[in-house]
Amino acid sequence: MRIVVKVGTHAIARKSGHPDHVALKRLVAQLSALKLSGHEVVFVSSGAVAAGVEALGLKARPKDTNDIQMCAAVGQVQFICEYEKLFAEHGIKIGQVLLTHDDFESRRRSQNVRKSIEHLVKAEIVPVINENDVVADDELKGLTFGDNDWLSFLIARLVKADLLILLTTVDGLLDSNGKRIALVENPRKVMRLVRAGEKGSLSKGGMDSKLKAVRAAVDSGIDTYIANGRKSVLLPLVEGRNVGTFFPGSAL
Repeated sequence: MRIVVKVGTHAIARKSGHPDHVALKRLVAQLSALKLSGHEVVFVSSGAVAAGVEALGLKARPKDTNDIQMCAAVGQVQFICEYEKLFAEHGIKIGQVLLTHDDFESRRRSQNVRKSIEHLVKAEIVPVINENDVVADDELKGLTFGDNDWLSFLIARLVKADLLILLTTVDGLLDSNGKRIALVENPRKVMRLVRAGEKGSLSKGGMDSKLKAVRAAVDSGIDTYIANGRKSVLLPLVEGRNVGTFFPGSAL
């Protein structure tokens, strides 16, 4: 099975923005277990800007684009080095892939992205994908990957993934009473009944951006989950246990 796993900033960083090493170690152990059990894993990870905020001693995520790019440049080094070390403990190599909206605007560029990711996967290397905030000015154009939620859908569709898993800090999609919804067969009908939640100060996503990605993935025929990235959920999800919120893909 080909699986795209996306983790949000707050699932792998402390409130300060500094990497949460316990959470990272737990997550990498799960991703490694999936790969070593025979699955093809493509990993989309947020958190670079948040790590840069901490490393530079800033009190909050900056609003100026150049400051955000600076934080991304500094923070990405921290995260990729941490991932390299943790995956190596399981005998797995990783390859970094940084993307922007421009990489999906033409067939030629998007197919180059697909070929690169496919080559990494066939070489038994786990692609670690993130938005290239260092050079992107998409927020000035009114565009955003939503803390990589939309990016993870684009990647899942591009590489023809069987499953997309969006990891956040809650147990799944919650109803208006805060109770987890286990199965959503029609994401559009349930929208008005759920608690969307608020995005954190270190990220630019939130449940709204996840649901947008979910709707697109489901329409593309991709089975999708929203689940708690601070718990060991990946293997249970793949095994079909009642964890997180499941959105079955609808074949077009």
